[in-house]
Amino acid sequence: MVDEMSPVPFYIQLADALAKQIESGKLKPRQPLPSESTLQQEYGVARGTVRSAVRLLRERGLVVTFTGRGTYVSDK
Repeated sequence: MVDEMSPVPFYIQLADALAKQIESGKLKPRQPLPSESTLQQEYGVARGTVRSAVRLLRERGLVVTFTGRGTYVSDK
């Protein structure tokens, strides 16, 4: 869940949570990220929030997206 009382936007909270999973090794390189719908349900956020979080992770270089194939954790 995201912290509704935090001044930090939900998409940044979600991106940070996923980044921690990547850095801890819970999400491994070349492994796909969970689907948008899974992330929506797991974190209780809207689809746009998930998309913004994934975009932020791409900008940070933590994930790569392949059209028609999904988003995967970067090799670094």
